[in-house]
Amino acid sequence: MKNRMYGLGRAQFYMVSGLLLLKLLLLRMLFFDRIAWEWVAADAAPVLLLMGVLYLITPARMKTGVFWTFNMLLSLLLFASSVYFNHFGSVPTYLALYELNQVFQIKESVESTVELVDYLFFADIVIFLGLSFFRKWTRGRDFYRSSYISPAARRVHFMVIMVAIIGGLSLSTYSIHATRGITNELVQAESAGFLNYEVVAAVKVKEDNGLIETGDIKDTVAKVAALESSYSYSDKTAAAVPAYFGSQKGKNVIVIQMEAFQNFPLFQSLNGQVLTPVLNKLAKGGLYFPRVFQQIGPGNTSDAEFMSNTSIYPIGSQAMSTGFGDRVLPSLPRLLREKGYGAYTFHVNDVSFWNRKELYPAIGFDSYFDKGSFTDDQFNAFGASDEQLYITGVKELAKLKEKGKPFYAQFVTTSGHHPFKVPEAFQKITVPDHLKNTMLGDYLTAINYTDYSLGTFIDGLKKNGLWDNTVLVMYGDHFGLQPQAVDPAKIEAALGIKYDFRISRYNIPLIIHVPGMQQGQVVDQTGGQVDIMPTVANLLGVSLQQERFTAFGHDLLNIDRNVIGMRYYLPTGSFFNNDILFVPGKTFKDGVAVSLETLQPVADFSKYEKDYNYILKLMSLSDEYVKLLPKR
Repeated sequence: MKNRMYGLGRAQFYMVSGLLLLKLLLLRMLFFDRIAWEWVAADAAPVLLLMGVLYLITPARMKTGVFWTFNMLLSLLLFASSVYFNHFGSVPTYLALYELNQVFQIKESVESTVELVDYLFFADIVIFLGLSFFRKWTRGRDFYRSSYISPAARRVHFMVIMVAIIGGLSLSTYSIHATRGITNELVQAESAGFLNYEVVAAVKVKEDNGLIETGDIKDTVAKVAALESSYSYSDKTAAAVPAYFGSQKGKNVIVIQMEAFQNFPLFQSLNGQVLTPVLNKLAKGGLYFPRVFQQIGPGNTSDAEFMSNTSIYPIGSQAMSTGFGDRVLPSLPRLLREKGYGAYTFHVNDVSFWNRKELYPAIGFDSYFDKGSFTDDQFNAFGASDEQLYITGVKELAKLKEKGKPFYAQFVTTSGHHPFKVPEAFQKITVPDHLKNTMLGDYLTAINYTDYSLGTFIDGLKKNGLWDNTVLVMYGDHFGLQPQAVDPAKIEAALGIKYDFRISRYNIPLIIHVPGMQQGQVVDQTGGQVDIMPTVANLLGVSLQQERFTAFGHDLLNIDRNVIGMRYYLPTGSFFNNDILFVPGKTFKDGVAVSLETLQPVADFSKYEKDYNYILKLMSLSDEYVKLLPKR
């Protein structure tokens, strides 16, 4: 009996180890569209290490159960990681996977990105369970025939286990050490292997915790100032009074963050139907920034809220609401509260979603209005429609007007959320038959409804005497169209425009309606979500320099060139400047660049290396700064 159990445990060790390696190779293919065989050993190493340790510490009679339980747990991890990658386009770290509890809030959206191939991670487990039930049904017939195992064979197997443990540990240690300096997370994950990549992330967290314990935020602020002074942006900053400074001083501010709203639908029509008539009019009559790009991290919409209010970069490995909701975050709402403003935020979902219950007081909002504040017309998984969001919003803002107190109000729309299913009763356009029940057709319908709802909001503001005294800021939080689901050629055919799967995808609108503006202005300056707060502050006459406010973005109305960093959806080190989008490889030299103007590859991008080095330092200092902020 003992010999049989030994033989069975040995067989299961080899079988499960092989299956797990195959699953990690499948994950490589799903992540990187290839299997780089020179790095496969980096996947095999941690599997052999863990399986070897389990073999040594597990009693013979329990080995089969332990091995297959480990197989199941790792399969769940790989499945979740693949689904995560499908939805977000990034290799998740264990910190990002902590956010899986948010999936139930966007279940419909996530389910639409699960692919049949993802279920292959469980194929062997289903077969194993089937055989086990069949074995039990046939009254315990032994399908694992055992034979005599000689002492020499036992010794050889023991040597294999020891080689697996020692070799696995050595190779994993080497892989982790060799890849830690790679800033491009995709290259880092491919080189280190998925499991080793998780260890790299854990090591970085430990180092960051050490920084928090020993760092001084004053030193960090000084380093930011030194970096900024070394990088010349514009001669305009030397002016006594920056352009537009204080032109809207004392005005109310309403910031509308539009869900999944890309810039390309503006000024476009579908079969003669104007897609965004309201935003088109606002863009023509106000400040329109057509070259603004998303910069969010794992927190997606909540990261956009964080950025637009604080001008701090997301760290890229964890939602800012989860990681920093316990801090005192310097922000525009806090600055305006000191000047007599009230600060409020409106969102139709439960405030616990993405830990907004902590994020909102961290940013400095006086109060929030969430799910229970709105009439639920069952628009989508979030509940109330944008129309209901604005009906409640106008009502509450009218009350504030009666008190004579200026306000800063943030609205987060949700009617345009993936998978973009607008109930028929709410649809305002008719898509052609060939676009019906496609992501592109659904997306354009959702965008149009978002625009329509905004029009009802503006009507409500005018009716209640709020419009003429309010600066209205509108921007998209992140892209909507999934690149694996919508061919750029279909977008180009439907609307007659050029669409690039990276530049157009990440390009979001920023429009600022300024009361009393006689003629609109198109501001072609490249910018990002970190630039929204400094730009609005300038209009309101809030000098960030005098307030000693550390911002990592810039006032887009007073610079002649700009560089903004992006990570998570693109690798760390990626940036947009006035000319190109740049994405690094292992280093700057093996990166790629695309022209913002022509959407064509740029072969010689060597002159932009200064921008690359600058943005890496700036984002690193932003991470350092936010981690050193005091807790509430």
